[in-house]
Amino acid sequence: MSALEAVIRTEREALLEHLETLTPEQWATPSLCTGWRVQDVAAHLAWAPGLRGKEAVQELVRGRFRPNRVVAQSAVRWSARGTGAILEQLRRVTAAGAGPMAVPQAAVLVDAVVHALDIRRPLGDVRALPPAAFRGAADFCAHARFPSSLLLGGPVRRRLAGLRLVADDQDWAHGEGAEVRASGETVLLVLAGRPVGADELRGPGAATLAGRL
Repeated sequence: MSALEAVIRTEREALLEHLETLTPEQWATPSLCTGWRVQDVAAHLAWAPGLRGKEAVQELVRGRFRPNRVVAQSAVRWSARGTGAILEQLRRVTAAGAGPMAVPQAAVLVDAVVHALDIRRPLGDVRALPPAAFRGAADFCAHARFPSSLLLGGPVRRRLAGLRLVADDQDWAHGEGAEVRASGETVLLVLAGRPVGADELRGPGAATLAGRL
């Protein structure tokens, strides 16, 4: 197992442990992903890594070959299988170290880390981000290009143009220009195109960045 694979497994195990404690009301809580509940996000993490061959083609056809639509529709459909099936499939994916076909390991890490935040934040659950998990996910998102950027709320370069984004608690920075400081968690959400509070961003470039989210 490579170092990156070990980080992915650790992040998946941590989320699985959290999901196993949720009540029905928490499973039904809206996540940070527009239109998805916590249960839908978990379903995506459970079954997307196993998509192969004919099933992958069928999903593309259903979604009219539009990545965001494919991801959104498939997660809601898989979610209907129920929380027990979702947890069991997540255990299998975690044990096998599975990842979607033709997707780099760094992108698999982003899925694990960012979707965990999509779930944890609305539930008020706080977990410190391990530096290796944060840096791997942040570096991938900050340099994402088409088509990866489609799943990160659009071009990341445009969002950060003329700004220097700094993670206070992670010894990480990206870009040049007016500085924007935030926690590592908030930085990841910004990079992934998720909503954050304007009060979470500090520095001379904070208002500019907030206006782009």
